[in-house]
Order: sequence, then C-alpha cells, then structure tokens
Amino acid sequence: MDLQLAGRRAIVTGGSRGIGRAIARALLAEGVQVVIAARNAEVLKATAAELAEDGIGRTVLPVVADTGDDASVRELVEQTVAAFGGVDILVNNAAKPGGAGAGGGGTVALSTADAAADFNVKVLGYLRTAQAVTPHFTAQGWGRIINIGGLAARQVGLASGSIRNVGVAALTKTLADELGPHGVTVNVVHPGLTLTADDGGSVVLSDERIQAASARIALGRAVTGDEVAAVVAFLASPLSVAVTGESIAAGGGTLGPIHY
Repeated sequence: MDLQLAGRRAIVTGGSRGIGRAIARALLAEGVQVVIAARNAEVLKATAAELAEDGIGRTVLPVVADTGDDASVRELVEQTVAAFGGVDILVNNAAKPGGAGAGGGGTVALSTADAAADFNVKVLGYLRTAQAVTPHFTAQGWGRIINIGGLAARQVGLASGSIRNVGVAALTKTLADELGPHGVTVNVVHPGLTLTADDGGSVVLSDERIQAASARIALGRAVTGDEVAAVVAFLASPLSVAVTGESIAAGGGTLGPIHY
C-alpha cells in the first residue's frame, strides 16, 4: 500500500533511540524528510548517520532539543521549517522510559519533584511541540500529530506512568477536537512491552520478565519497535483521515479487558 507520504516533512522527538528511531526509519522508508530530536548530541548524530544509510539517501536531520524547555522547542520547529520549507507531521515520543519511580517503591515513595519533571517532559513537552507546529499545520490546512503514550494509561501499577499517559490521552482528544476543522488529525498510540534494536526505548528487562509479560499479551509475545512504527506511519499518512482523537493500543493485545 502506498501511504502517500513521499515528500512530507516530519519531526520525531525522542528519535535517537528505541521506538522513536524505529518510527523515524519507517517514515524515511515512505519518502518522508525527517528531523530526529533528542538531548544527547553524540547519540543523535550516530543515529542520523545510521538512518541516512538505511534510508538510501533519504533526508534525515538531527536537531538537539529539550522538549521540557519552551525556547528549545520553538528552535526545533524553526530549524525544521528552515531546512525543509515547512512541517507536516509531528511524532511526540520524548520521555523517560517507564516514567518517574520506575525503580520501585510505589506511589508513597514517588518523589513529587521527579513526577513533576516527568510530567513536564512527556505531557507539557507534547503540548509545547503541538503548539509550535499548529500555526504551520492550520495555515496549510493539513497536519498529523501522533503522540506516543503507553498502556500504563489503562492500568494501575506505576503511578507516574499512568498519570502521564492519561494526561497525554486527554491532551490528544482536546487537540483533535480543536484542530479537526483545520485538516489536522491527532491520535495517541499506546505501546506496551516493546522490543527495540537498542535498549534505549524501554525499561531493560530480563528474559524471564519478558517471558512473564508475554504471557499476558494476546499475541503471546512482545511486539517490536518496527511493528509500533508501522501503526504510526499509517496514522501519519493522508489515508488515516477518518481516525482522529483516538487512543490506539499497539501492544499486541491485552488479555481480558474490553475497551469500547
């Protein structure tokens, strides 16, 4: 299927590792010009070089950015527009894997400062980038925003992970309702346990814990970063116009609950 993405221009935050890198690769394969953004300049440059080689000449531009900072986000979008002549797609993915308190201890042990920092990057960071690209999207009458959340939005366990991902879902629906009349769709994709080509996209788990977690997945295994990226690539395309404001699970199926 031709996703009709050739020539489009995208920003992928958290694009240097894990799911973000897989998404950037998928978009490049569809002919999209991609900016990957992250805070670590060395890792970002190395990833850009790898993606450029994989993309057989496709345009990938690394931009150092901190989505927790207003000025940095504005500069990210300005650099993208200057380099590509505009922007069409935003994939919000920058976040701490697992969320604050991933080391354990529960809600009582969760540092409010850590939780606030987590919220600032994942929820407010997604808001900042959406605000920065919206004028470009509405002016051209077309745009796609895909927010990467997480299945913690649908279950308790890690308080910070659940709170921030529910916040992302609420932000997504709000933006979708506001921007829909301007030709912009906004959706959130909730990955679960996801295996990536590196260890930067998720909390590193032992083989035993991966096997235990896989037993609770309908597919009987963890999905891969490339499989999540395929969902995102479709949502970034013109073909996905009928889908907006939705929370889409991409974790291989959660046994038991019915979501409707």
